[in-house]
Amino acid sequence: MGCDGGTIPKRHELVKGPKKVEKVDKDAELVAQWNYCTLSQEILRRPIVACELGRLYNKDAVIEFLLDKSSEKALGKAASHIKSIKNVTELRLSDNPAWEGDKGNTKGDKHDDLQRARFICPVVGLEMNGRHRFCFLRCCGCVFSERALKEIKAEVCHTCGAAFQEDDVVVLNGTKEDVETLKGRMEERRLRAKLEKKAKKPKAAESVSKPGVSEEFPGPSKTKTGKPEEASLDSREKKAGSAPRSAANGSSSGKVGKPLGGPPKRSIADSEESEAYKSLFTTHSSAKRSKEESAHWVTHTSYCF
Repeated sequence: MGCDGGTIPKRHELVKGPKKVEKVDKDAELVAQWNYCTLSQEILRRPIVACELGRLYNKDAVIEFLLDKSSEKALGKAASHIKSIKNVTELRLSDNPAWEGDKGNTKGDKHDDLQRARFICPVVGLEMNGRHRFCFLRCCGCVFSERALKEIKAEVCHTCGAAFQEDDVVVLNGTKEDVETLKGRMEERRLRAKLEKKAKKPKAAESVSKPGVSEEFPGPSKTKTGKPEEASLDSREKKAGSAPRSAANGSSSGKVGKPLGGPPKRSIADSEESEAYKSLFTTHSSAKRSKEESAHWVTHTSYCF
């Protein structure tokens, strides 16, 4: 306790040297990346989503983070680039038939094989345990190994047949260089979306406004230009010119208007027809009756007695 008994301290006990850098276990790091949610640190369970940087999340954890963005959460920095649920893609994973999980671990003494993974590549059959590079497509969410995309080159998805471009391929849990490349693509994509949204706003405003309104209802600057005497003369000339045009249009369209000056109406009494024929009309003398012979005002017609 007090160097009594002849104990001699050694140099490393008296002199403090530089601290040793703690090395991270690669196997533990791979298990944490591929089996646990980046945001909640819980085991990944369906539905599983991935962000534009290639990190894996539980969908319910992302929704809770978007609803409650409190600064107290230290893990919120890992998902600070997620602004809405549209920034993540739900993954379509293929189950590994050789993975048993906790089915046979009844006593709790079963050895966990870290090489086994829950999901595999549906094309090549490689297990998604971090030993091989995997990627997913943003357009459909299907997950493949990078070897499958290189060996089977196609412009459509190998599972669902959806067309994709090189920009749609996102590497899952990539290196720092991969993350920087994906971050640059994400910023360019979001900037392009903002510019397209701004360009659509003036087009929508132009479509709402009618172009013929200004012609039908001219403003005061157009109507009040010039002297009032000239305006009255112009209106008179227009009225005078519109009259012959309307007459010509009426004759050309076949519409019969009122004659301006035609022959006078001929009375049936002056005609040379017989008296029997003339008596059919109300203008004949036989149809004219005196007030005594006319009917009472209550009756329906004047000819009823």
